[in-house]
Amino acid sequence: MIVIENLAKHYGGGGAVGNAVEALAGIDLRVEAGEIFGIIGRSGAGKSTLVRCINLLERPSAGSVRVAGRELTALGDAELRAARRDIGMIFQHFNLLSSRTVFDNVALPLELAGVDEAEIEARVAPLLDLVGLAEQRARYPAQLSGGQKQRVGIARALANRPRVLLCDEATSALDPETTRSILSLLRDINRRLGLTVIVVTHEMQVIKDLCDRVAVLDRGRVVEQGSVFEVFTDPRHETTRALIRDVVGQELPAGLLERLAQPHLSTGGRLLRLVFTGAAADAPLISVLTRRFGLDLNILHGQIDEIQGRPFGSLLVLMEGVAERRDEAMAWLVEQSIRVEAVHVG
Repeated sequence: MIVIENLAKHYGGGGAVGNAVEALAGIDLRVEAGEIFGIIGRSGAGKSTLVRCINLLERPSAGSVRVAGRELTALGDAELRAARRDIGMIFQHFNLLSSRTVFDNVALPLELAGVDEAEIEARVAPLLDLVGLAEQRARYPAQLSGGQKQRVGIARALANRPRVLLCDEATSALDPETTRSILSLLRDINRRLGLTVIVVTHEMQVIKDLCDRVAVLDRGRVVEQGSVFEVFTDPRHETTRALIRDVVGQELPAGLLERLAQPHLSTGGRLLRLVFTGAAADAPLISVLTRRFGLDLNILHGQIDEIQGRPFGSLLVLMEGVAERRDEAMAWLVEQSIRVEAVHVG
């Protein structure tokens, strides 16, 4: 559906790449039809530039963007305007016209495309019903909550019946409860309409709750990509590990770190993080280690969750006992597909 190859974007420099700011460098991505694909990174990583290059609101300095088989960078202005009708976009700050009603905001792209009034009514009314705003059609943006405004933005993005929906930080201005409702709506739209959805965000929780696959950007480059489950459970790049730390319960509370620095904890055994997925999440690991290897295990921190419907967990444990038995226990854990990581404090 969307193929991005060797995409680059430079700003400034008077045409000299050496003096330019490199916003994107050598981006290669493939987004399959009907999937929800996440793009995440810290502020300044190049996320918004990348998504704006997909519909050529920003023209790349190099590389290619193909959407549904069409090479967008090769199109003339008229052809590009037509191609963009296949690509809807929603924004962080809604971008609604305050002087137009909910209905008229959604109808705007159809009016600009020259669609007649009867057809506009036939398209807009079902969209308002889809996003839960049928009863608000005559209201103005000032009379709406933030979540309702974003629903108007989503309906407007769908008015031209696009095949691709781009979401640029679409939930960043919303509270957590409203964010969950918007993510649920986007999942529903993806299933009902078969849209390909690209979600740009700096919030890993949004990726976890919504996306099928994810690419991690850092300084204009893709440093990691894969299924959401793979990236969350086995992050390879430090940027990815930093982004997911809070979401998967690997960020240790300050009080715990202070306690771990105490001599009787830091020298009395092995401090380990056990990471488990799938069937291993349901196994009685602690009791087996205690009985089989004669060890004492103190659970200090942990979390069990689901990612893409599959269980995932992380436990921080202090393993105390005979050193040889500890080594045997750790080897057994690896055999059970448990990832064992030594944790160093201080």
